Amino acid sequence: MQLGRVVGRVWCTVKSPALEAQRLLIVQPVTPELENTGRRLICLDAVGTGTGELIYWCRGKESSFPFLPREVPADATVVGIIDEVHVDRRLS
Repeated sequence: MQLGRVVGRVWCTVKSPALEAQRLLIVQPVTPELENTGRRLICLDAVGTGTGELIYWCRGKESSFPFLPREVPADATVVGIIDEVHVDRRLS
């Protein structure tokens, strides 16, 4: 799983029937120190996330698991909302 921040939403008027009623979010990956890293990506929303929230997301085949038994064509999915992050660099 990876950390990210939701920075927007995508609206589609035409999409695969398997994506009906699924929200698409724009996610900016972040480091544990909450600094932007990497390119933004589009994720399905499995938890009801809003813009600005800190989240964790997964990629690959596992990104379709939250929607089982439905078969959803997902490459990346938001699977949790983060309340707090504590980083202790003495342990690194």
